[in-house]
Amino acid sequence: MRLLSSKASCNTHGQDSSYFLGWEEYEKNPYDEAMNPEGIIQMGLAENQLSFDILESWLAKNQDVAGFKRDGKSIFRELALFQDYHGIPSFKKAMVDFMAEIRGNKVTFDPNHIVLTAGSTSANETLMFCLAEQGDAFLLPTPYYPGFDRDLKWRTGVEIVPIQCTSSNNFQITESALLQAHEDAKKRNLRVKGVLVTNPSNPLGTTMSRNELNLLIDFIKVNKDMHLISDEIYSGTVFSSPGFISIMEILKERNYLKDSSDAAQVWNRVHVIYSLSKDLGLPGFRVGAIYSDNDEVVAAATKMSSFGLVSSQTQYLLSAMLGDKKFTKNYLLENQKSLKRRHRMFIYGLQKTGISCLKSNAGLFCWVDMRHLLSSNTFEAEMELWKKIVYQVKLNISPGSSCHCTEPGWFRVCFANMSEDTLNLAMKRLTTFVATITGANESKKNSGTSRTMSLPNWVSGYLLVIIGTRRTIISRDDIAWSWLVCEV
Repeated sequence: MRLLSSKASCNTHGQDSSYFLGWEEYEKNPYDEAMNPEGIIQMGLAENQLSFDILESWLAKNQDVAGFKRDGKSIFRELALFQDYHGIPSFKKAMVDFMAEIRGNKVTFDPNHIVLTAGSTSANETLMFCLAEQGDAFLLPTPYYPGFDRDLKWRTGVEIVPIQCTSSNNFQITESALLQAHEDAKKRNLRVKGVLVTNPSNPLGTTMSRNELNLLIDFIKVNKDMHLISDEIYSGTVFSSPGFISIMEILKERNYLKDSSDAAQVWNRVHVIYSLSKDLGLPGFRVGAIYSDNDEVVAAATKMSSFGLVSSQTQYLLSAMLGDKKFTKNYLLENQKSLKRRHRMFIYGLQKTGISCLKSNAGLFCWVDMRHLLSSNTFEAEMELWKKIVYQVKLNISPGSSCHCTEPGWFRVCFANMSEDTLNLAMKRLTTFVATITGANESKKNSGTSRTMSLPNWVSGYLLVIIGTRRTIISRDDIAWSWLVCEV
């Protein structure tokens, strides 16, 4: 007799993905500056810790709210007792206003059309339950967030069919790739119920172009039984041009009037996922949302949301915080500046090692190109490199294969979930590793030649000197020389 159900024991959760395995290794040996300085640095977590001081400052100035008081009187009992799963009206209003503010108030949202969920994970799964049957499929552009294999498929039984995007055009969606994915689904006898995209993209860290968004609208306009889901949980992390364009803005631009029959069909099949986990840096609060102009979808999702509600205490606190327009305006501006500074620092650190990445303008990570470090152009070589970075360099990063990338050698690396000192240490470790690989390659080229000391080799601003079995790496920055020594 089997102890667990087939759903609980099946392997479709995706827990065996290298994305999750890297997390497991980190948890066994987490870096701590004081307690474990040789531990693994977590660079696989898309978390924003750069603007916590702004949040903490607001809490310090609003102690009544933080203490669950109103006009100096405790409302703990009111918040602790039963609340309607439709959500607190003031919080729903604050959420839609915040979403509009992020989008430059170019579009507005109706609080009656937002469904609160326990994070975007719950929001995405709830929409799958609402829109698709087991065995139906959604098309997703690659590379995509590894957690979607769990969020969209595991309990719902919905299939994912990849839209194969490549580095040749910076991984943008093309019409040919979209149509090919549709054909691939048909060959597998799958009924396609729609397309799901992340905008800004996780893991690319880029915003979708107006052309891509129009392409998707045209696709579901032709295929009248399909939906378009735009996961916009990183919309407030855009730190440089081009700016963020919401799918709702595209609908408005195309002069679709919700009361016209043809346009109503499109509006009713476009849905937005949102969360405060990334933009506000509050993943532990578990605040997500579904926004849809489709009354049936809203009603069904609201009923399903009873399995993953946002606590009343959380809603009360955040309704006050997001309702403070002075705070939200300052937060969005300062957070954008902080992300831009950290992104610049990270890119500079990579460049000093000879590593480049996809040009990005949003998110909490970069799509890093390490193809030149592979021993061969294969995913086996990618996994070999990834294991060295996790176990030897002790950095947890996410390999492109876990994101279903079609080209080996790309990695998602997060930069906003740590202190500046920790990031500097991570770059120092990576620099040493890359120089060692380059030096090993030089040694292979020079094998068979007997000499005590090799000629100096400059590797992206680093001087590598090989003396006997000992390598000395001389790193030069803008100010001074520093010496790093590693054994062969």
